[in-house]
Amino acid sequence: MPTAPGFTGSPIERIDNERDHPGMLEARRADPRALYLKMDGLDPVATADGALDWAPIAEAPAGVDLALLGLIDDIPRFVALERQAAGSNHNLIWRLLDGFPAGEAGTYAAARSLIDWHSRHRFCAACGAETAVMRAGWARRCTACATEHFPRTDPVVIMLAEYQGRVLIGRQPRFPAGRYSALAGFIEVGESIEEAVARELFEEAGVRATGVRYVASQPWPFPSSLMMACIATVESDAVTLDTNELEHAMWVDRDQVAASLANDPDAPFIAPPPYAIAHTLFARWLARE
Repeated sequence: MPTAPGFTGSPIERIDNERDHPGMLEARRADPRALYLKMDGLDPVATADGALDWAPIAEAPAGVDLALLGLIDDIPRFVALERQAAGSNHNLIWRLLDGFPAGEAGTYAAARSLIDWHSRHRFCAACGAETAVMRAGWARRCTACATEHFPRTDPVVIMLAEYQGRVLIGRQPRFPAGRYSALAGFIEVGESIEEAVARELFEEAGVRATGVRYVASQPWPFPSSLMMACIATVESDAVTLDTNELEHAMWVDRDQVAASLANDPDAPFIAPPPYAIAHTLFARWLARE
């Protein structure tokens, strides 16, 4: 059973150490092999065989800043930083993610998050003046006060509470019917991963963590989070549900998790899709990794 987190494994060589080199961006763009990633707003465009669709750099939109994602097979890869609204066709995205070759989702994640961040940060948070693209598309600089701004990543913990061989899962009202997942929440300022796991478990389910172990992480580009998956042992299986956060929660054992990951029609819940790190978390707990 594959347990690598979704949105990871992109073949992009990011060449961060070259982003400030004078003339680098122009030279990479002038490379006759250079390609740009086709996007439909924030959504990916796929080829007939289900891979990301790349086009010659000459076909990139005119008058739009380009970000250099990096190199793949030593070929410069760009994405157009067209200003976007926040909307996205998530049904299309989920369908394409199910069929992407390995690593493609990670490349899309980087491109989508960059486009979204640039669309949201056209003005300086320090003085309000306009900002301009710098560092090959990986930062912006204020045109008035010269403050530099860099793409943000919001840290999120996602965790399974474990008690005597069972784990606690929950569902939100927006989930498809029957789907359950691990509990999750944003890390607050001045808080460690372990502290956030313990706080979120107590706030959402009333269970108290006695130990927390890190499992894996995943970029989640909706719009730009870093999911940090953990397993927490808890002192009791008594649940006090926060119904503002969760519609329902229940404890499940290894056989029940295995049935759900295997898409058994008699399983007690529908597991998260493979590209979600909750799926990885279930699989690694099941494998005792």
